[in-house]
Amino acid sequence: SGVTGSTTRRTTRPSATTGALLSLGICVPPGSEGAKTLCFIGFFLAFQYPVEIPGVANTTFLKEAVNAIHRFKGEDELDAMQFVKIMRAKTKELGISDDMLKRAVNVGFSGGEKKRNEILQMAVLNPTLAILDETDSGLDIDALKIVAEGVNKLRAPDRSMLIITHYQRLLDYIVPDKVHVLAHGRIQRTGGKELALELEENGYAEFDEAVA
Repeated sequence: SGVTGSTTRRTTRPSATTGALLSLGICVPPGSEGAKTLCFIGFFLAFQYPVEIPGVANTTFLKEAVNAIHRFKGEDELDAMQFVKIMRAKTKELGISDDMLKRAVNVGFSGGEKKRNEILQMAVLNPTLAILDETDSGLDIDALKIVAEGVNKLRAPDRSMLIITHYQRLLDYIVPDKVHVLAHGRIQRTGGKELALELEENGYAEFDEAVA
């Protein structure tokens, strides 16, 4: 458990063509069915550029997602009143206006609102592993602080978070347990928060030289 910050140097594509993915004792199938399975067993991905879904209210979107997880686990689905109670508790915890719940998913949202909406989704879906892909992208300092506060409120012993970022400043507000440097398709180095400070000062040159 804990929060891991990963600083990325280059985008790489996986080359694996065979094998199987096991998570929590469950064999995850390839393709779209595998993506659904990962969601059902507790994986969550916050996008760098959150997608807009016109015509679908936040409450409808999240209620369907939560009940899909319940069906996968063989649990009773939540009715409207039960779900609204959960949503109001989460918006209060995160300091998010209830008005956001009535709006279409990310439609007309500012950059900061989109990122806060993703944090709300994470709070409601209650994942065991959350991957935040450059959640600081496009945020001014005020919006960054608000998003970081939401992430920190969701830290828990039974939840792991992988935060992908190119910049040290996010880690001033979300202090990681570990920092990994991903360069040229490999984790080149692991350390504490001090590693992010070192990268901020010296850049990634040593990792480019190591694979030259």
